[in-house]
Amino acid sequence: MALGNLAQRALVAVIAVPILLVVLYYHRPEPAFVLVLGAGVLAMREFFGMTLPVEDREPALIMGIIACSGFYWLHPTTIALYTDGKLLGLATVLAELPAIALAVVVPGLYYLFRFREIPTVAARLTATVTGIVYAGFLTMCLALLKNIDPSDGGDSVLLVLIVAWISDTGGYFAGRFLGKTKLYEAVSPKKTWAGAWGGLAGAFAGVAVLKLVSAHYLSWLDVALIAIPGGILGQMGDLAESLIKRAVGVKDSGALLPGHGGILDRIDAVLFIAPYVYGYLAVRAYLA
Repeated sequence: MALGNLAQRALVAVIAVPILLVVLYYHRPEPAFVLVLGAGVLAMREFFGMTLPVEDREPALIMGIIACSGFYWLHPTTIALYTDGKLLGLATVLAELPAIALAVVVPGLYYLFRFREIPTVAARLTATVTGIVYAGFLTMCLALLKNIDPSDGGDSVLLVLIVAWISDTGGYFAGRFLGKTKLYEAVSPKKTWAGAWGGLAGAFAGVAVLKLVSAHYLSWLDVALIAIPGGILGQMGDLAESLIKRAVGVKDSGALLPGHGGILDRIDAVLFIAPYVYGYLAVRAYLA
C-alpha cells in the first residue's frame, strides 16, 4: 500500500532528524561541513539539471564543489576557528574574494575555452554562476553558522532549520484548513495568505520552544527578530524556487526524498533564511 504524501514526509523526518542532530551537536565542525557540502552538491546538481544542457552539468558541479569548499575554508570565521584567532587579520583581508573568484572567474574561463554554441554561452554561464551561489554558497551558510560560537553551533544551525521547516508545517495546515485567498497564484497556485500567517506563527513557536529547551542565551527580542523576518524570507525562498521550476517546466527539482521532491525543494526556504540568521547572530556576538 502506497504511503500518502504526509506519511512519506513523516518517515523521512523520522530517519533524517536524529542524524542531523548528532552531526549538528558534535563538538567538531568537520562533520557539519561534510553534511552541508553534501546537501549543497545535491542542490547544485538539481539546479544544473534544470538549467544546463547535459554536457555542462558535470563540469559545473565540479566547479561548484571547489568554489563551495573555498567559500567555507577561506571564510573569516573558519580561519579564526582553526588558528585561535591568530590569522583573523588575514581572514579579514581575504574576505571571501578567492571564493567569489572561484564561483565567477573559473566558470568564465571554462566557457571561454569550451563555448561550443556561442549564442547559448551567456545563458549557460549565468546558470552556472547562479547555481553555485544560490544552491551552493547559500547552503554553506549553514556550516558557517556552527563556527560563530562552536559551543552553541548546533542551536545556531537548528534555528534556521526550525524556522524553515516548522514554518512550512504551520503554513501547510493553516493553508489546508483556513486558506482561501491566494498568496501569489501566478507562481504558486496552492499558497494562501492563511498559510503565510500560519507559517510565521509556526516559525515563532518553533524558535520559542528552542529558546526554552536549550538556546537560553536568546532573548525574546531575539526570538522575534529571528523568527518573523526569517519566516518571511523562507516563504520568499520557497516562492523563488517555485518560479524557477515554473520557468523551466518541472514540478519538482528532483525525486530524492519521498514526499518532498528533491533536496532543493526541501531547502529552498533554508537558502534565504541561513544568510540572514548568520548575519544576525554574527552582529549579536560582535556587540555582546
